[in-house]
Amino acid sequence: MADPNPDRLEIRLTNTRNRAKEVFVPIDPENVRMYVCGPTVYDRAHLGNARPVLVFDVLYRLLRHVYGADHVTYVRNFTDVDDKINATALARKEAGADGTLEDLIRERTEETISWYLKDMGELGALEPDRMPRATEYIAPMVAMIEGLIESGHAYAAEGHVLFRVRSYEAYGKLSGRSVDDMMAGARVEVAPYKEDPMDFVLWKPSSDELPGWDSPWGRGRPGWHIECSAMSYELFGSSFDIHGGGNDLMFPHHENEIAQSCCAHPEGDFAKVWMHNEMLQVEGRKMSKSLGNFFTVRDLLDQGVPGEVIRFVMLSTHYRKPMDWTAEKAREAKRKLAYWRALLKEAGVEGVDSTAADLGVVSDLAEDLNTKPALDKLGSIADYLKSALVSEKQRSSGDLNVPESSENSAELAKRLKSSANLLGLLQDELADWFEDQVFFDLSDFSSKLVNLRAEALAKVQEPGADKKECFRELDRFKSALLNAGVEVRMSKAGVELVPGPDFDPAKLEQV
Repeated sequence: MADPNPDRLEIRLTNTRNRAKEVFVPIDPENVRMYVCGPTVYDRAHLGNARPVLVFDVLYRLLRHVYGADHVTYVRNFTDVDDKINATALARKEAGADGTLEDLIRERTEETISWYLKDMGELGALEPDRMPRATEYIAPMVAMIEGLIESGHAYAAEGHVLFRVRSYEAYGKLSGRSVDDMMAGARVEVAPYKEDPMDFVLWKPSSDELPGWDSPWGRGRPGWHIECSAMSYELFGSSFDIHGGGNDLMFPHHENEIAQSCCAHPEGDFAKVWMHNEMLQVEGRKMSKSLGNFFTVRDLLDQGVPGEVIRFVMLSTHYRKPMDWTAEKAREAKRKLAYWRALLKEAGVEGVDSTAADLGVVSDLAEDLNTKPALDKLGSIADYLKSALVSEKQRSSGDLNVPESSENSAELAKRLKSSANLLGLLQDELADWFEDQVFFDLSDFSSKLVNLRAEALAKVQEPGADKKECFRELDRFKSALLNAGVEVRMSKAGVELVPGPDFDPAKLEQV
């Protein structure tokens, strides 16, 4: 469908399917659709689970900014029927919990979904437009499986239904491997009822005490892969724009989704663009319970790490690169965010105007979600804002030697907040952690610096003057300011002092 707004900002995304970055052209610009694989709800979300949430939250915000909030639909599912959920509930029952196993399973899924939404909310993630649960779509799954059997792409055996992988010629295109290559390197379940070891389960039997639904193949429950295919079809139809998730899902989950969806609905293309984020490490090592570096999002939040800080660290690395979480990165992120929030408080900015977002920040995000340079630009805007605030404060105190800023603090503050909000940062609802910081008055130091420079320039004109000695006091004073985290800008127009993210008033008081 032709875009009714041909001047719309161009978005470029890396499509895993084509191994290339390409211009994003939605099927219908008035109805942009994105599906992201959500969690299996059996326990707290660990830090790695948060990365795809934040990556696709930024994409969701960008799409809404470019196409309009009413023209974008974001779906992220909950897998609430799974062997891990069953095992967790069974462990509770064996520990003496009251209720049937089915009751305990339901309690666990409700509890975990609640945890997940609260934790992701504290990271600043918007809730998707739709959050379907697998158990709500059993009938569409059964219907889809029946269709696959009728078309010869699936078969029933011993209470199971399996997909014939070799019946879909394009199998492996997403991950770039042939079926035979996958056979050689993959762990596949060998079962006597399988025609081919690579065939995967669409439906499997359930015992009386476990969750199960009636079907043409007996009481059972769906396989994992069929869930997303059925839910995305029911909500989006046979073709939609973007399918996302972590790259650990590329094979077998996404590969299997494509095969069964394209065979069940050959009239469509399933997902047009596939996007995958890289995995997360902790202090340079794979996150693992055995290494003692495994923690949940809630662990960090309870330790006092603000959700906004977690988000900042996550977005400091491009989504297609491995991301390393370190305590030092968290400390630096907190310093920067505190600095930015202090500036906004001093500027007295209220509300957010999305049209005020910096074009450079928006352009970085439109270039395959390039969040790192976007964050750097936010830092530059913050520095300009600080400069404007210092200049305005000094001029209001009568120091007319200070030049006026090219852009006033109110405009810069609005630009900083609007641009940061596009990345989910500096949102008012994430500000609980921030402690008010006093805007340090640098006018006295600025005047002292001006006087010292004037004295040095006068002394250097004296006959036989030692030039180094003339400027020594000036240099000592400048070094003390720099050590306190104050940037010193000296020019013919005057002197400008700009506190940076590491500004420490205590050090300045010793000058």
